Amino acid sequence: MPVRSLNTAVFKWPRRDAVVGAAEKWAAALVERDAAVVRVGYIGSYARGDWGVGSDLDVIVILSDTSTPPLERQRHYYPDDLPVHADVWVYTQLEWNRVADDSPGLFHRLCKEWRDLSAHEPRA
Repeated sequence: MPVRSLNTAVFKWPRRDAVVGAAEKWAAALVERDAAVVRVGYIGSYARGDWGVGSDLDVIVILSDTSTPPLERQRHYYPDDLPVHADVWVYTQLEWNRVADDSPGLFHRLCKEWRDLSAHEPRA
């Protein structure tokens, strides 16, 4: 987590590579333990390169399918070990495809910003 310097009023924020590196480790462990995970990525300021003090990591997890309600999914898939707060959205593949159909402008922006955290081919 961010720490306040003891001798100044300046906040020290984790470097981007530390945040993304921690997210990559989390995503690799997630893919290993949960066969329903199809894809994991991040969007937002860390993906665009305009992050700064106070920025969180915006994470998207796409599952093949799940019976878990959407609000419970966020708790289940939250990355506890990141050095910054995360906002997590968890979609099934069908729900993710629906975003493309229902909000093509938003979907295009999300895909443009998307940076993969899961270095594997989606499961068939």
